[in-house]
Amino acid sequence: MATEFECCVVVDDDEDILIAARLLLRQLFAEVVTARSPDEALPAIEAKSPDVVLLDANFARGATNAREGLAWLDRLVAHDPEIVVVMITAHAGVQIAVEAMKHGATDFVSKPWSNERLLATARTAATLRRSRRAVATEQARVVAISEPPPGTETPLLGRSPGMARVASLIARAAPTDANVLILGENGTGKELVARELHRQSLRAGKVMLTVDLGALSEDLIDSELFGHVKGAFTDARSDRVGRIQAADGGTLFLDEIGNLPLRLQPKLLTVLEQRQVTPVGANKPVPVDIRVIAATNASPATLRDDRHFRPDLLFRLNTVEIELPPLRDRREDVPELVDHYFALYARRYARPVPRLSDAARAALAAHDWPGNVRALRHAIERAVILAGDAPLEPQDFPLGPVAAPPVAPAPPPDDFNLDRVEKRLCEEALRKHRYNISLAAAELGLSRAALYRRMEKHGL
Repeated sequence: MATEFECCVVVDDDEDILIAARLLLRQLFAEVVTARSPDEALPAIEAKSPDVVLLDANFARGATNAREGLAWLDRLVAHDPEIVVVMITAHAGVQIAVEAMKHGATDFVSKPWSNERLLATARTAATLRRSRRAVATEQARVVAISEPPPGTETPLLGRSPGMARVASLIARAAPTDANVLILGENGTGKELVARELHRQSLRAGKVMLTVDLGALSEDLIDSELFGHVKGAFTDARSDRVGRIQAADGGTLFLDEIGNLPLRLQPKLLTVLEQRQVTPVGANKPVPVDIRVIAATNASPATLRDDRHFRPDLLFRLNTVEIELPPLRDRREDVPELVDHYFALYARRYARPVPRLSDAARAALAAHDWPGNVRALRHAIERAVILAGDAPLEPQDFPLGPVAAPPVAPAPPPDDFNLDRVEKRLCEEALRKHRYNISLAAAELGLSRAALYRRMEKHGL
């Protein structure tokens, strides 16, 4: 007979209770382990990590105060904070049941029980355990692929007045649970600000999950953010925990929030207002405890246009608003950034730190950097890879004009090399739109992710 769950442990000093529970619960569980005392059950609990533990409140003869059951409940929860325990109480034990819930029990069942009530309670409890495991697995998976490798983390650098204001806002907002909206051009370091807000927050020990809404197709955003249940749509072959639920207890960073479709904005607003999320195809919402940090390169005028963004959602997201200045407005920070990235890429590629001529330092500081810190970083990485023994000069860096001519020049008729043509077209589109990735990608007929790949390929 097919069962829904793997293992259940029942702990009770009455052999008749154990036999009745085993016969009934094998409808739900592939294995039902019974024990007459917590000491006897503990090895099985530790070895099997059961879906649910049914724990009697009293074991000593004549005991009615549930002291022993509550003590064991505390011990089990301390050993495994995600464990799901259902307390078994006598008819007169409602007060004890309430106390058990305070100690971490998920639910309680009174003796003698109704078979339907016990099955329903066990199924709900085991489903909760499965959900907790899925959340933990999703958190671990997302953290593994989103965390920068050790030694490559980039701090938030800069001592200019603009960056001093940013640091001050971070220091004041981070310890609160207020939602934060980060504004700024592409490449200014919005994700670094988000990570610093999380690092200085009371949730620093919890997970921070990032969702790049600009890299997801509109069809995938719903399932990626909110999750789905099996059968919700054609390809939903199993339950999927969404990023919102996976970030429970921690921070959710929504990058490129301006790309969130209007049809999904009310759903995100509901999450922020009610602190619960309903997966696609589900009927019951799941409570969540998250702090939301959002970022966008969209202009304030675009965000306040209700044809693109709901005003009520904007008010929920921008409790605190942090605007990052472009690099051209904080040129005094360029030398520190240059030295940092030279050291970083020299370590990465096992090269000596190149020397810079005075003319090159002056040219780097004077350049407008339309791609901001990201463009500077790519320029430094390229220079480290190609550097020789001589000091680097301005021509060793891609410091072309800031803006493209009104009409893009036609390709040279004698150069049909696809790589060079692709690189030039990407450069021209980026310059024309002042390194706005979304606009440049749209003009080239590419997705944002595809344009990012070509930028990496050509060192742009």
